[in-house]
Amino acid sequence: MPLQRRLPKRGFVSLYRDDTVEVRLSDLQKMTVETIDLPALKAAGVVPAVAGRAKVILAGEIKRKVALKGLAVSKGARAAIEAAGGSVEVPAAAAPVGDKPQRRPAAQPQGKAPGDVEPKAE
Repeated sequence: MPLQRRLPKRGFVSLYRDDTVEVRLSDLQKMTVETIDLPALKAAGVVPAVAGRAKVILAGEIKRKVALKGLAVSKGARAAIEAAGGSVEVPAAAAPVGDKPQRRPAAQPQGKAPGDVEPKAE
């Protein structure tokens, strides 16, 4: 059967789609709460309700002290938040934003090394 008939007609949604939303420092400056996490961002309307993760990026400036919990933070944003007197707490078990599941290598047959060549039978 031709390829165009085998593909879905209504579109394709990748299993590796990234549901991460970028949050600017200027958005954090506008918020009134001191401790900021993903539910606080959703409640303030900064990120959509379907967002799975959020990453704070260096865009704009922040002049007040905030505490980030459970959010990914870029290097520049981390430096700006700590310079303003804030703190960043990232859980140790959290994976970096861009990680995708790794494929396992194919299993090698028993008794053969990857570079071995079998002799020809004559």
